[in-house]
Amino acid sequence: MPTRPLRVPPTRDFPTIRRALLFYKTFAYATGVALLLLCAEIIVKYVFGLELQLGGPYGFLAFVPTSQMHGVNLSAGIQYLHGYLYLIYLISDFVLITVMRYPITRFLVIAAGGVVPFLSFITERRVHNEVAAYLAEREAKEREQATTQV
Repeated sequence: MPTRPLRVPPTRDFPTIRRALLFYKTFAYATGVALLLLCAEIIVKYVFGLELQLGGPYGFLAFVPTSQMHGVNLSAGIQYLHGYLYLIYLISDFVLITVMRYPITRFLVIAAGGVVPFLSFITERRVHNEVAAYLAEREAKEREQATTQV
């Protein structure tokens, strides 16, 4: 069920809404990919006892036991990457709900997309389709009103 804005955004804000939607889309996908990498990293670390190492005695890139880590720990890098991307995802989510004038509860629903695997892709698609349809509907109404006034 689509969520309507609390107040109607003015048409002059439509370019800003489109930019906010692109910003959100970009970081929804980036966060989703980073979350999938993080899930794989957690499985490899806690099921197999290995971490991804860059450089070191095992070669340029290798999975090594945690106790034998001598190079750069890319497993930790994946964790940090997802954390920072999720923060930017939250900012993009907040910007989008602000320009669309959605309630804050909408922010919380969209924010869940960055912590549940695959949900950011689903949420992004739904939000994108909803906002794009809303903008198209509003623009069609504006054009119709402009032609009836002439």
